Amino acid sequence: MQVDFYHLTQAPLDRVLPQIAEKVLAGGARLLIVADDAALRKRVDQLLWTYAPASFLPHGMAGEAWDADQPILIAADVQGANAARHIALIDGLWRDEALTFDRAFHFFDEDSIGAARVAWRTLGERDGIDRRYWRQDENGRWAQVA
Repeated sequence: MQVDFYHLTQAPLDRVLPQIAEKVLAGGARLLIVADDAALRKRVDQLLWTYAPASFLPHGMAGEAWDADQPILIAADVQGANAARHIALIDGLWRDEALTFDRAFHFFDEDSIGAARVAWRTLGERDGIDRRYWRQDENGRWAQVA
């Protein structure tokens, strides 16, 4: 199980999440995007339709038609119905249920850095978890720093 911690310092979630989602889909996998906040879920729904003029990320909101068919499903909890093996936790909150997936992306900013540090330490005490910490440099490039 791999957990990628993404510290959002230079670029906001709106620029980073679509890139991760594109890579997941390009690899033939599905993605579950989780946020407790309904307004954030709605914003991400709109983002995935409009983030780039030449791009489109097929997705749906959990609880609407065809959840099981969605390559990307946006939900309030980890109980995704799209059989995803990748999960993106986008609201800064770690959820242990994410450990049932093959890969988790945990996005956090300065407001949620304390909780991310606790999750990092806690996951480090468990066997079978490959943790990676990503941070952007001053040029906007992502670098793995741990």
